[in-house]
Amino acid sequence: MKVGFPKEQHPDETRVALDIASLKKLKGYCSDVTIEAGLGASIGVSDADYQQAGATVVTDRSQLLKESDVVIRIRKPEVSEVAALKSGSIHISYLDPFNERELVKAFEAANVTAISMEMIPRTTKAQKMDVLSSQANLAGYVAVIEAASVQNKIFPMMMTPAGTISPTRVFIIGAGVAGLQAIATAKRMGAKVEAFDTRAVVEEQVQSLGAKFVKVDLGETGQTKDGYAKALTEEQLAIQREAMAKHCAMSDVVITTAQLFGRKAPIVITEDIVKRMAPGSVIIDLAVETGGNVEGSELYKVVDKNGVKIVGYGNWPGRVPVHASQMLAANFLALVSEFWNKESNSFNLNLEDEIQKGCVITHGGALVNQQIKDIYAK
Repeated sequence: MKVGFPKEQHPDETRVALDIASLKKLKGYCSDVTIEAGLGASIGVSDADYQQAGATVVTDRSQLLKESDVVIRIRKPEVSEVAALKSGSIHISYLDPFNERELVKAFEAANVTAISMEMIPRTTKAQKMDVLSSQANLAGYVAVIEAASVQNKIFPMMMTPAGTISPTRVFIIGAGVAGLQAIATAKRMGAKVEAFDTRAVVEEQVQSLGAKFVKVDLGETGQTKDGYAKALTEEQLAIQREAMAKHCAMSDVVITTAQLFGRKAPIVITEDIVKRMAPGSVIIDLAVETGGNVEGSELYKVVDKNGVKIVGYGNWPGRVPVHASQMLAANFLALVSEFWNKESNSFNLNLEDEIQKGCVITHGGALVNQQIKDIYAK
């Protein structure tokens, strides 16, 4: 079996799906690994580096797609490119199948087994394959670093002969993987940190990192079986926004991380809340790529609203591409190695397996994922 890694084509993608360390491990059981020329340029890895580690480098992208039995990349492909894939092959990447019906149909028509990395179940066994967690971890870190570079103050308290400088007040909305990393990073930098989450179960985790947990009585909330926050009602959102307004007004930096799996992100910071914040304050919207948590945030832009800077860069992990690529490559490798049969030198497909049942979207020319079938039937 030939495993191929095409170069990412999205103009703002700096991460790559294969680094040298993972390539060497992959070569331990898969003899034929092919990459598209220039794959590692954004992380400083040359074609010669890949060749020395055992990969074949090709310049013809269409050839790579046509001849590979397994294609691995980060971003979902253009619908037009799916037809170039080898019939019966396996395609592994982010796919956003909830919102990409035409793409899913294209995989069906091309008789390609499509595996969606963001659909991998959040189980102990699959933890090492969890791209959402690995990248969210980095996004939380980067959010704090970016906030520190954009705002016009320093983070830590300083006692100097010229007087005492108060620490930056940071308010983090959402205490999932990204939020918890943001808390830890902001605390390490000396900020005074508060955090809010609709799930009361994360209060202990927030406090263990040295932050204050903001309690808001929203009635029944909770989380899904995979640990994601459940969507709030309009009444609950109104209560939450009022509480958010008070804490945002007192904060120098606000970081929003609220996302709903497979759905548009909720607006938790309205224009009215932004107006109540002091000029010079900074808001980091980590959910900007899925619609945004902040009213007025724009993808890949810094928007100034009455002196408040709303930062919506997008692809936050891609701002530290070396480590983001290292983690992604390890996630991809974990998935492939879990199901690779060394004797037959092939990827074993088993739709009864718990992991594959969750992440395989199409197979044998048909949509096979029950969760996506249910969504499309609505």
